Amino acid sequence: MKSRPAHRDPAKALAWGIFPQSVPSLLRDLPIFLAAFSVFYAFLVMARHWFAPASSQTEIELRPGALLEYAMFSVMRIAIAYVISLVFSVAYGYVAAYNAKAERVMIPLLDTLQSIPVLSFLPGVMLAMVALFPSRQFGIELGSILLIFSGQAWNMAFSFYSSLKSIPREMHEAAEVYRWSPWQKLVQMELPFAAIGLVWNSMISVASAWFYLIACEMFVSKNRDFRLPGLGSYLQTAANVADTRAIVWGLVVMIGVIVAMDQLIWRPIIAWAEKFKFEQVEGARAQRSPVLDLLRSSRLVPRMGRMFITPTRERLDLRFARTWIHRRVDGSPSQSARWLSYTIGIAVLIGIAYGAVKMAGLAAMVTHSELRSIFVGGGATFLRVELTLLLAALWTIPAGVAIGMNAKLSAALQPIVQVVASVPATALFPIIVLLLTRIGGGLAVGSIVLMLLGTQWYILFNVIAGAIALPTDLKEVCGVFQFGRWERWRQLFLPGIFPYLITGFVTASGGAWNASILAEYFHLNGRTFSTTGLGAVVSDAADKGNYPVLLVATMLMALIVLTINRLVWRRLYTLASTRFRLEA
Repeated sequence: MKSRPAHRDPAKALAWGIFPQSVPSLLRDLPIFLAAFSVFYAFLVMARHWFAPASSQTEIELRPGALLEYAMFSVMRIAIAYVISLVFSVAYGYVAAYNAKAERVMIPLLDTLQSIPVLSFLPGVMLAMVALFPSRQFGIELGSILLIFSGQAWNMAFSFYSSLKSIPREMHEAAEVYRWSPWQKLVQMELPFAAIGLVWNSMISVASAWFYLIACEMFVSKNRDFRLPGLGSYLQTAANVADTRAIVWGLVVMIGVIVAMDQLIWRPIIAWAEKFKFEQVEGARAQRSPVLDLLRSSRLVPRMGRMFITPTRERLDLRFARTWIHRRVDGSPSQSARWLSYTIGIAVLIGIAYGAVKMAGLAAMVTHSELRSIFVGGGATFLRVELTLLLAALWTIPAGVAIGMNAKLSAALQPIVQVVASVPATALFPIIVLLLTRIGGGLAVGSIVLMLLGTQWYILFNVIAGAIALPTDLKEVCGVFQFGRWERWRQLFLPGIFPYLITGFVTASGGAWNASILAEYFHLNGRTFSTTGLGAVVSDAADKGNYPVLLVATMLMALIVLTINRLVWRRLYTLASTRFRLEA
């Protein structure tokens, strides 16, 4: 008599569909082992390149055979910068969300930093890293990674901060009842609640890294030429010599890498993050990923988790729990901790004062005509940024809600959106610039199109994340009461996505200011296309090594951003964390 087959988990069923039951478990774990080995090998190659003797100018080969190695270098730089950005975002967002005094300084500072163009950081960062490591390639590589970090971290930090401010009050009360330590709250409540927004902002962060890859891998200032092997430097070199065949090959490989990352990394993470959705009923939508199903059915992954991850997490839980208990009993910081904080504070103040004196000396060297062009450019770029945000909002809000609310539409369009958003707009700039010069309008109009290409995705991805995070029970209530389309938008969609929408607007605004350096000043076939704007002033000053103008233009941009943050974004964040917070 045959026994009835036991019920299998759907994830395992799908995995058995990919790998037949006759295949041994070791062979089913082979793809995971090969992927881990490939990552390890890439780190070894990268480390060997880092610690090689410093090269004054790396020769970029335009043969298609070099693209695989260049793609590996670019992906590794983006990955390392992303890990640094993630750690920074969690730490920065946590302190800003729970320390009211620090919040008043940290959030405007974050908005300012994300709006400062990468080219403003480039000379100082590169020269500083080369001075720290003069004999090794590590200095230039570290400078490139830090510059990629400066284009990735800000929107992730904003997303985590916004999520922490939106955590329902009853969840905090439950954590207090069970006397969770800060570490337990972070791991079991705060990170899970912020997971969906953090995942979607991570995707747009990596997309923005591709956007700035050319500037971060190949930079020329006066007589200094910094070049690193990578897809960004390959495309820039091909564009400089007008090699159409090499440009096409570079774009094909870049798009292939982006598609592979979407299928192998982001799709599994999106499907995994669905379990952190805040709701009281089971959702109807279910994101699926063959890669995630393969990992769940693997025997190697749980075994490695039991051997390494679980013991480490238990030790961390125990360590932080003991520290928290001691702190609750004592109630006051130790004298050594107070002296350490005072020392750090004094050192920071001395550093700020020294920097202010140096910057004042540089700013005094700017002439009246240069100052006038800086202020006129600031006004022009401000108008372009606001118009860009308006145009982006007109289509990203309805499109994002539609994608986030419809499972079939999301499954069909999410990969396409991810790929399109990740293709760097800088690769499309030559085509758009040439087209605009032929039909009229020039870069004065075209810069808005170029800025839109680089910033609209911040709003779209945050709106999609907000729509996905809407609780299923609230959607069912709208169906029960037969809300019309307008009522659903007014009562559910707009209030539900409002915290995510504000994060999208803030990061898109900073991205637009940052993109102005490429949208308002562009090199093509030995010609320079430019229009009136602060981004053009920054790019021109960076090209000529005019550091006083570069400094003053960056300071004006920071002042404009600080003013907008104070008058607009700070008030909207307060509204999002009070009136539009999900509560039971």
